[in-house]
Amino acid sequence: MANEIIDQSQQCPIKHIAFIMDGNGRWAKKRGMPREYGHRKGAEVFKQVVDRCGQLGIEAATFYVFSTENWKRPEKEVSALMKLLDEYLDDCERQLLKKDKNIRFIFLGDKAPFSQSLRTKMERIERDSAANTRIVNLAVNYGGRSELTRAFNKLVQEGKREISEDDITSALYTSESPELDMVVRTGGDLRISNFLLWQTAYAELYFTDKLWPDLTPDDVDTAVEVFKGRQRRFGGA
Repeated sequence: MANEIIDQSQQCPIKHIAFIMDGNGRWAKKRGMPREYGHRKGAEVFKQVVDRCGQLGIEAATFYVFSTENWKRPEKEVSALMKLLDEYLDDCERQLLKKDKNIRFIFLGDKAPFSQSLRTKMERIERDSAANTRIVNLAVNYGGRSELTRAFNKLVQEGKREISEDDITSALYTSESPELDMVVRTGGDLRISNFLLWQTAYAELYFTDKLWPDLTPDDVDTAVEVFKGRQRRFGGA
């Protein structure tokens, strides 16, 4: 089966896929468990999806981990999310020792509000994985509007008097990723929630009622098959 997946990877039409990982809290509530339980299960699914994207030959995968609005959640839940992030960062560093993974980790968003320990780990992981070619973008303390504001200010500070679309694209957090092909949102809601606002201009959107902790690698395959069946016109006829 593994060889079959590798053979298929040569045909994968998606270079960059993004995931809005929604439904962890609802998944836990359905089981009479605290929301933190859902986030922990969701972290396990996240790793499986990262692996599947690599098996399919997808060059870049972006995950909406923690938004600028998520700080408003109950303190206990935010603390649990920070602990999970810390554990995942430790796991990222272990993954870097496995050369076959070839993952380049990039953190999208403003790192300033995080603890010094978390910031140091993120910066070290980005630096140590910089030579790898398979991109995994982790959107943490990220918001699409704040990303665009940051990009515009960056270009102004560089002395730009006229700003082109290419200028904006190059100033975004995702500047080193291919153009976004598809956004997958779990949990049943039909919105993009301030995620990759510029990048989604011509991306295909795929919504599923499945809650994130219920997502499987086969569901990633299904999204790819749906993408293959879409006719992309990029604003043309």
